[in-house]
Amino acid sequence: QVQVVESGGGLVQSGGSLRLSCTASGSIVSISGMGWYRQAPGQSRDLVARITNGGNTNYADSMKGRFTISRDGAKNTVYLQMNSLKPEDTAVYYCNAAVQISSSSRFINYWGQGTQVTVSS
Repeated sequence: QVQVVESGGGLVQSGGSLRLSCTASGSIVSISGMGWYRQAPGQSRDLVARITNGGNTNYADSMKGRFTISRDGAKNTVYLQMNSLKPEDTAVYYCNAAVQISSSSRFINYWGQGTQVTVSS
């Protein structure tokens, strides 16, 4: 059993900043990577950023360097610092964790419930 929980969403004006947090907990042997995805109404769920257990990061080009992902491995927690927010960033932001629950098992992707980010103009 694995739980992934996000927090930190809210309402912000265009140009403002938010910091999202996500923690994975439960029967976790290891996590190969964690990431953030977002989904606006009527649209697909798209990558925002990911970070591996080795510290490698990957960002969607559309973020244009405005977002930064970081990780606290000891806490199984990732953060997403979002700066220069735009109305087009409005979406539900979901946290993903690739989790191994036993030494012989494969890695499975677990998802959080999402946190709403709304950017007003």
